[in-house]
Amino acid sequence: MSGKDRQKQLAREHYERQMQRRAEREAQAKRTAIIGSSVGTVVVVGGVIAATFLLGGSGDSTATDTAATPSASASTAEPAAFDAAAGTCGYVPAAESGQVKDVGMPPAKVDTTPKTMTLKTNRGDIVIEVSAEKTPCTVGSFAFLASKDYFDGSKCHRLGSDQFPVLQCGDPLAKADGKADTDGQGGPGYRFVNENLSGAKYTRGVVAMANSGPDTNGSQFFIVYGDAGLPPNYTPFGTVTKGLEIVDEVNKAGVITPGPDGTGAPKKAVEIKDVTMSATS
Repeated sequence: MSGKDRQKQLAREHYERQMQRRAEREAQAKRTAIIGSSVGTVVVVGGVIAATFLLGGSGDSTATDTAATPSASASTAEPAAFDAAAGTCGYVPAAESGQVKDVGMPPAKVDTTPKTMTLKTNRGDIVIEVSAEKTPCTVGSFAFLASKDYFDGSKCHRLGSDQFPVLQCGDPLAKADGKADTDGQGGPGYRFVNENLSGAKYTRGVVAMANSGPDTNGSQFFIVYGDAGLPPNYTPFGTVTKGLEIVDEVNKAGVITPGPDGTGAPKKAVEIKDVTMSATS
């Protein structure tokens, strides 16, 4: 074998080892990933450090220290689950909030009649049948935020990968340009309980809440366009009935700058122009 042939063989073997290690890392990340919507962190499992899936930003303290530090007057109350007798939910201020778009607090009284939520985007309408009966606090929050035009002009900031087939939206301050460290840290300044977790599955078409731990739901959510093997920790509150092909097209275009887990801001930008909530006929 000539020296040149030997160099080619060594280069090929090196590439194959890189691909094998990459496949192993992706498999590990799929087993350990969680979805979040607060300041970026990492998860350490079995000695392997995996970037926490769908956390916005890189955890740059210079960009987030002021916003992420709870104020002295911040509430430490825990949110209350839906009270069927009173028809109310307990929304509470989120002391751990990062970047906040403050439009107030949802009313405690919620409407549990069937509803349809429509995301009017620059690429067409995405229609979601939401379950107000199973997730009254979640749907109540979306109805409130929609009425305040909270989502208008916001961009879906994180597109998943083959291992994590989701599109995450709902950060009203995200730039979604592949450069902003604070993407994924925005919220409404309040939080509420997890709901409908028993037997939860994140299959194609499911829409669920992003969170950074139990009962930390705010405004960020994700649309599943494949089958995401996630643990039942994220409130599934609806199913896409129209417009899932829009997410498919966005997925085909890929991401601007892939992170360690292959996710990132989508190349095909998705901007939410308006969100409406209507009674299901």
